[in-house]
Amino acid sequence: MPNTFPVHKVSIIPRGIGALGYVLQRPDEDRYIQTQSDLESHIKCALAGTLAEELVYREIASGASNDLEKANFIARNMVTRYGMSRLGRVSYPDQSSSPFLPGMSLTDGERKHSEETAREIDLEVRKIVADAIEEVRGILLARRAALEAVARTLMEREVIGGVELKTLIDANEPGLKLVPGVSG
Repeated sequence: MPNTFPVHKVSIIPRGIGALGYVLQRPDEDRYIQTQSDLESHIKCALAGTLAEELVYREIASGASNDLEKANFIARNMVTRYGMSRLGRVSYPDQSSSPFLPGMSLTDGERKHSEETAREIDLEVRKIVADAIEEVRGILLARRAALEAVARTLMEREVIGGVELKTLIDANEPGLKLVPGVSG
């Protein structure tokens, strides 16, 4: 995905509790802010595993629960903290605990916005995630050959480096390869 950190490694080796594999992405340089398109791309990356699973097995499983939480967390922050939704440049502060004093509430526990606004926030979060799901589903369908090539390689070796991943995807890319700024 554009606007995301490069993939350095993909593994299907279980790590830790509940992690049945992982994709390691690291920035090549320091980043201090993220744009709306950056955040949308991160949501799409988080959803790709569960959507690939759904595409291949026609069923979803609980393995991607952390990825789903991550996608929803980013979408909710886009709406409530960053003003990146149709609700406008408005902040709806979280009523969560203090980052400095765990267990201590920052507020008296009451929401600082109406039930109607809370519903609008939920609808916006749902729309951001739903839009990302549709785009990722389309990408996976269009690049099914690449998905299967990556899966076969992971089943054989369990780990793929970033360069090899790119090579596998490029080798299984449908259609013409156009490079911006290069004339034919």
